[in-house]
Amino acid sequence: MHHFHYRSGVLHAEDVSLARIAAEVGTPVYVYSAATLERHYKVFTAAFAGQRARVFYAMKANSNLAVLKTLATLGAGADTVSEGEIRKALAAGVPASKIVFSGVGKSDAELAFAIDAGIYQINIETEGELLALSRIAAAKGRRPSAVFRVNPDVGAGGHAKITTGSSDNKFGISIGDAGRLYDVAANLPGVNMVGLAVHIGSQIRELDELEAAFQRLRDLSKGLKAQGHSAERLDLGGGLGIPYEMSEAVDHGPSLIQAYAAMIKRIFAGMDVELGFEPGRLIAGNAGILLTRVLHLNQRPQKTFVVVDAAMNDLVRPAMYEAFHDIWPVQEAGHAAVRQPYDVVGPICESGDTFATARPLPQTKPGDLIAFMTAGAYGSSMSSTYNSRLLVPEVMVKGAEFAVVRPRQTWDELLGQDRLPKWL
Repeated sequence: MHHFHYRSGVLHAEDVSLARIAAEVGTPVYVYSAATLERHYKVFTAAFAGQRARVFYAMKANSNLAVLKTLATLGAGADTVSEGEIRKALAAGVPASKIVFSGVGKSDAELAFAIDAGIYQINIETEGELLALSRIAAAKGRRPSAVFRVNPDVGAGGHAKITTGSSDNKFGISIGDAGRLYDVAANLPGVNMVGLAVHIGSQIRELDELEAAFQRLRDLSKGLKAQGHSAERLDLGGGLGIPYEMSEAVDHGPSLIQAYAAMIKRIFAGMDVELGFEPGRLIAGNAGILLTRVLHLNQRPQKTFVVVDAAMNDLVRPAMYEAFHDIWPVQEAGHAAVRQPYDVVGPICESGDTFATARPLPQTKPGDLIAFMTAGAYGSSMSSTYNSRLLVPEVMVKGAEFAVVRPRQTWDELLGQDRLPKWL
């Protein structure tokens, strides 16, 4: 479900015309719907009503402070993967007691910051990290709660680059090492092991691999408890997928969440554990679009290129993952409108700067506004200044109001990042 719809022939975000946003803020620009963020969070949490469950929004999907504050107001925690994300979560009002720190390569400085902040949980992914955490925490007279992220050798996801649970992936300790490392941790002064975590990939639309991974986590947890270890928390990660074909977004999203919740309740029935969840894309994906303007048409004998003012530095998913994004014209085309295939491309000097190939669209001309749908997750958070392009602004809509929640970068800000050496 999302809150982008046509009204009087013009695409709106909630009650605000995207044409108005383009006129006042310029393009390209990310636009987020607060109502969609709120609805997705509520649908997910409602599926686990009555359970001992905590939800930590995966900030890597979209870490804009307005997005974080919207979710924090609803009670969401934050799943973070860097000191910067911890700082942003705290700045947005997420209590330290609701922050989880994940990631395979935490530095000593980042671990020290997390300890000082008093966050809820650190997800340990290597033996070296376990030893470093205990050493740093013990020197501070602290004993933070931690879990081991295990690699169940069950990979899943919408693309090889977002599969994280296979033994070929860099994430987590092997299940076979969990017992030994729990024994090591039991003799360390600066860590309190309280459970396990797992995350096998992203954009998962079928539940078989998740079920297999969770069963392995359940069995490992029971085995550890039988050996006298504490495994009171099971962090089940995120990764549940969303529809990128927007015609599916209304009908199929909630049913997948409900099926996911039913599967989890069945697997962990009767276990006295707290379950943790780290949804990111599921919350933010359909809550955002990238609004762009057509600059030129490049007509060739065999195809026509639509050149827009957004580029792969603004939305890298199609170039990096061959990802699909629906493209909607801001000016609604009638049902009888003739569609023709276009290659939709950006202005960057890379052939990979291509958003869509042979995409059937209504007749398009320079000056038209179009929207890349389902761009709320891994859009702005993965953007860059490649080709010395300015970072684009972000806008949040709530009802009939909108606000710029990240201004467009200025040329002075872009140039000011560089420093010349003294010999120049």
